This record gives sequence, C-alpha cells and structure tokens, in this order.
Amino acid sequence: MQKPLTPEQFQHQLIHWQQQHGRHDLPWQTDPTPYRVLVSEIMLQQTQVATVIPYFENWMQHFPQVSDLASASEDEVMRHWQGLGYYSRARNLRKAAQFIMDEYQGEFPSDPGSLLKIPGVGRYTAGAIASFAFNQYGPIVDGNVKRIFCRFFEIDGVPNTSRVDKQLWQLAEDYTPHQQNRTFAQGLLDLGATVCKPKQPGCDVCCLQESCLALRHERVHELPTPKPKKVIPVRPGQFLWIEQPDKLLLEKRAEDGIWGALWCLPEIHLQPEQLGEHARLKGQFKHTFTHYKLEASIWRIDSWSETESKYQWVDKQEVFNLGLPTPIKKFLLRHLT
Repeated sequence: MQKPLTPEQFQHQLIHWQQQHGRHDLPWQTDPTPYRVLVSEIMLQQTQVATVIPYFENWMQHFPQVSDLASASEDEVMRHWQGLGYYSRARNLRKAAQFIMDEYQGEFPSDPGSLLKIPGVGRYTAGAIASFAFNQYGPIVDGNVKRIFCRFFEIDGVPNTSRVDKQLWQLAEDYTPHQQNRTFAQGLLDLGATVCKPKQPGCDVCCLQESCLALRHERVHELPTPKPKKVIPVRPGQFLWIEQPDKLLLEKRAEDGIWGALWCLPEIHLQPEQLGEHARLKGQFKHTFTHYKLEASIWRIDSWSETESKYQWVDKQEVFNLGLPTPIKKFLLRHLT
C-alpha cells in the first residue's frame, strides 16, 4: 500500500507542479504588493477569476495605491465595485485602507497576527497576503483548498462545520512550508481551480494522485460532503419611480443590508394596493441573492413627500456615475436611455 506523503513530500510535489503547470500571468501576480494582493483576494471572495480580472485592472487604474483608496469617497468606491456583488466587501476594503494608513502609516505588516487586525481581513486573507506578498509562512484555506484536502485526506463531513473546518486549518498549518510560500499557495489554488475541480476532476493528471485517499477508494465524487440543499424563498419588493423632466429620485441605502451604501430606486414596504389609485406599474425584474429570490415591481407615482436625507434628486445624465445595484442599473438603462 502507498504510504501517505509527508508534509515535505506534499510541498515538493505541489511546488514542482505549480512551476510546470500553474497559472503565472494573472494580473495580481505581477508586482504582488500587499495592497494588490489584498484587493485581489477580497474581489475573489465568492467571485470567479475571469469575472474579477477586468474589475481588478480598472480598480488599480483608479486606486493604484492604498493611500488612493483610503482618501476616496464611499460613492466613488462603490461605483467602481458595482456589478461584483457582495458590496460589503468594497466598504470593508475602503475601511481596511483607512486603517492601514492610520494605524500602520501606510505600510502593511507581514505577520498574519497583525494582518488580522485589519478590517475585513480574516484567516484566509491574512495567510494569502503573508504568502503572496511577502513569500512568508501563511496557511490558507478557501474552497479550493477544502476540496483538495477533503479528497486527499478523505475527510467526511461538510467543510463549513466547525469540526471539519478546524481539521482543515490544522492540516493547512501542518503542511504549509516555511519557504517558497508564494509558489506553494498558488499551487493549492491552481490545483483546485484547474485539476481538482468540483465536477469532472482531472485525477489522471493530478500530481497528488498516487497518494489521494478519495481516488484510491473511488470516493472523489462524494467529497467534499455537500451541504444539505435549502429551498430558496421568494420575496416581493416594491420600488418607486418618481421623476421630474431632467431628474430622478434615488435612495442611498444603509450600509447594513442588501445593496449596502449603493444608490437605488426608493424601496417601500407597502402592498401595491396601498400606493393609491394613481400608482402605475412601470416594470418588473427578478434577481437571485444567496438566501432568497427578489421579485421586484417598480411603481410610477407623480409626487413624494418624504424629506429624509437618504432621498435625493439626481440629474438623469449623472445617474450612471453613481454606484448602482446591477439589476437596478439594468432597469434604468432600459428606461432612461
């Protein structure tokens, strides 16, 4: 029977594979400064590499240094993030930049413990910055790593549960080297993204195939253990369309919620029949969030008496310079242009 790989053997095989077959031309791999690594890692959370690349390149044109991001307005930041979703990431990224300027005088620390003090930086991101920017010891566990470890070590149980999560992080700490960390970390991500894929994994070309327990026991397609499926509820949403000849009324949404800190058509929590007989249906759209599906109706009314500061009249020619949720932006593009 094949003996399990020692951490040193695991590291050697993965590093050698990455050097020969891994990805080397991603934009954040060029000049991997701590700031560029931070931006890329936050953008890559729950978002595919191909989607992130143009956003990353555009972001770096507008905010090339951490100081540029720290001094930018929230609206400016949200405008350049719109379309990527999970908008709290953008707010946290701006807060992180401000923290780094205020607390660290614009210089990133290199140890994961100090990196964890930065707003929005968790264990994975701290390890990624240590590995990619400083080429130092920095264990990482993301979806790719979870899949590789669950298969290679034949770990049963849903990866996000506390028991399995603790086991995966312990393995990451034990198997992460103290040299060539940038190549090793990239190798983990590349192997998971291009070979040890969720579906149709390329086990026949995997550098770890001879010691993979899931492959040996024909359990590759069973692992990682999938999360129980949940039925996604459907929720109605009511929005208002209120305009003047050259202006449209918009609402700046609160930070702590869906589409946080973005500009949006005013949302109301009334039933359509409560809007009165003069309300007319302007249009509808559907949008799926992580936890529910939104079925939105936009109602046109002629006047609005609310005076809260979150409501503002915006010149129609300036609307698309604001940070807008993607489905709202698409609706406005159909009805304003």
